[in-house]
Amino acid sequence: MVKKPILNDVRILDLTTVMFGPYCTETLAAMGADVIKLEPAGGDESRRVGKPSRTRRMGPLHLTMNRGKRSIDWDIKTKEGAEDLHALIPHCDVIIHNLREQAAIRAGLDYDTVRSLRPDIIHVHCTGFGRDGPYAGQPAYDDIIQALSGTASLHPMVTGEGPPRFQPTALADKVSGLHATYAVLAALYHREHSGEGQTIEVPMFETVTHFLLQEHMYGRVFDPPNAPAGYPRQLDPDRQPMATRDGYIVVAPYTDERWLRLFTLLGRTDLFEQEALSTPLLRLHNVAIMQKELEAMLPERESKEWLDLLQRHDIPACRVNSLDDLFDDPHLQAVGFFERRTHPTEGQYVGMRAPVRFGAGVATELLDARAIGEDSEAVRREIGR
Repeated sequence: MVKKPILNDVRILDLTTVMFGPYCTETLAAMGADVIKLEPAGGDESRRVGKPSRTRRMGPLHLTMNRGKRSIDWDIKTKEGAEDLHALIPHCDVIIHNLREQAAIRAGLDYDTVRSLRPDIIHVHCTGFGRDGPYAGQPAYDDIIQALSGTASLHPMVTGEGPPRFQPTALADKVSGLHATYAVLAALYHREHSGEGQTIEVPMFETVTHFLLQEHMYGRVFDPPNAPAGYPRQLDPDRQPMATRDGYIVVAPYTDERWLRLFTLLGRTDLFEQEALSTPLLRLHNVAIMQKELEAMLPERESKEWLDLLQRHDIPACRVNSLDDLFDDPHLQAVGFFERRTHPTEGQYVGMRAPVRFGAGVATELLDARAIGEDSEAVRREIGR
């Protein structure tokens, strides 16, 4: 039997923009789905992020997030464009969009309209807020969701001072995108067994709040609460990268046995003579004492010395990479994480392979990110237009 990609023969019509939806469809394209991205005439906003190598609207985020997708730029506000869209939908298994509800209805992209064209279609709405709440229909971006979900409040909870701060990554967009991905996969499985399509709502606010509160609901799990929200271990100001003589490392003993082994190795078993560290339970509650002692010792040696020593004694530790360090990381190099590629118009660039490897199926050879509307005519021909 000829092996095929995991999502071979699944076609997805992608009308999402920027990062939430496109991260979902990037992931699905890496599994072999045929993703057709419908863009406005000027292209998705992600094309403008960063400095292009050669061509306007071919920026680095576009080359990363929109690999593996075909691009069409039909103007669906025109009669011809709307007819083309309605002719394409019956050929698609999934349609995913991030339009607000009334805009989707005007564009003919609401569930009732698309299922009239294909009854078993999977219709995914990437939205800021669930339709039943008072925030429904409001615009939502990563910053808005980080603020509302409590994510921006975490930094001052650690430092004990300062204003709220955003996490310096598009956390809300990407977490929501992964939830949209599993929603699509689950709906495809359901349709395979039932024949039913469905509409799916993926709201960013609820998604990121659910993600954050797994550990941070903490004492608020109980009614009445037995402690405030916030997992102390994650909010511990002493549980941070620590300085060595020439850089920073992370040491993560975590288990009581490893803490004992670590300080035995360092010749500091005297620490355990004090009452606060005399039993496993006391050491658990007073781990900050051990962290501060370790922090005071690390500047005595260089990072490599520490890492070699700790690895020999099976104590988890690692260096702190910068973003630029990642491109020379020996593990990422060994697994072929970065791919040197040649784009037909943009020249040499670096791509990333999908991190998940499937034992069945074959790897997907992804298209390079396309120019705006590069596949418009080819897709029209495929659907007989």
